Amino acid sequence: MYDYLIVGSGLFGSVFAYEANKRGKKCLVIDKRNHVGGNIYTKNIAGINVHEYGAHIFHTSNKKVWDYIQQFAEFNRYTNSPIAVYKDEIYNMPFNMNTFSRLWNIKTPNEAKEIIEKQKKESGITEPKNLEEQAISMVGKDIYEKLVKGYTGKQWGKPCTELPSFIIRRLPVRFTYDNNYFNDLYQGIPIGGYTQIIEKMLEDIDVRLNYDFFEHREELEKCAKKIVFTGMIDQYFNYCYGELEYRSLRFETEVLDEDNYQGNAVVNYTEYEIPYTRIIEHKHFEYGTQPKTVVTKEYPAKWHKGDEPYYPMNDDKNNSLYARYKELAAQEDRVIFGGRLGMYKYFDMHNVIEEALKCVEKEFDN
Repeated sequence: MYDYLIVGSGLFGSVFAYEANKRGKKCLVIDKRNHVGGNIYTKNIAGINVHEYGAHIFHTSNKKVWDYIQQFAEFNRYTNSPIAVYKDEIYNMPFNMNTFSRLWNIKTPNEAKEIIEKQKKESGITEPKNLEEQAISMVGKDIYEKLVKGYTGKQWGKPCTELPSFIIRRLPVRFTYDNNYFNDLYQGIPIGGYTQIIEKMLEDIDVRLNYDFFEHREELEKCAKKIVFTGMIDQYFNYCYGELEYRSLRFETEVLDEDNYQGNAVVNYTEYEIPYTRIIEHKHFEYGTQPKTVVTKEYPAKWHKGDEPYYPMNDDKNNSLYARYKELAAQEDRVIFGGRLGMYKYFDMHNVIEEALKCVEKEFDN
């Protein structure tokens, strides 16, 4: 008999399992994949740590979270500075003075602000009602048309006029020549990849891989006093209120017989006509000097039942549906729902750790 069954070996489940184990609790961690780590799993290919499920750059301003993750790996000083390609034009991301200078052939913040203000006035938008209007009111029409519209439409599978405005609000806009995407105080990539972090968290804990909760549900529900569930909350309740919407991804990874393919870890392709959103060159996350390189094209995809869900679609319709599932979850005495899928919320890695540590504190320290 286990104290806790943890469904999913991603960050939330692994942090919880590690902390529960420290407190003398007996845990079983299961994962339907053939490896631990969830979406932060990294695999060594040609001597390069490949982010199998898309680029993962750790960043936080929470010192407690930064100190916590440092227990399990040493981090390098990698700074996320993606490049955006539109047709034959190359721009810096996030939107900053390098972007504005390239686009409008200007030098000063005041010149950039004048152009953006002029475009905002011409648009007539006073209260943005969707992503398109929000983007134009932030950066003007030129940048929206070249760098936001196509990319975001691909990413979410809907035109920007049908997407909620909050999606774009997290995108930084700054009037300095600073290509650092994140404003957070701490940022980096674990030297040697992310998988080692999860392996260290789970080294004294029973783990079963290729083990699907729903295929063994009856047996698993009897084997532990409590369950920490990090899968899809609607699936846990057998979709009784209907399916929540997600976005999925498809990855095409190849090893190239050259040492440097694109000169940057992340290059976004903002034209709608190009089916992938970005190309990741993994060696640049760790300043690699290997003779070969590994690149991944990332294709957004419509989610169907059975596909891997990556992003919750947090629009009003889905948030209302999730609220009903959350009410059901609150009635479950022995089940804790966590992580991006269990809480139906877009979390970065530091958010997941924060949520897991809050959950641990509530469970053990109150």
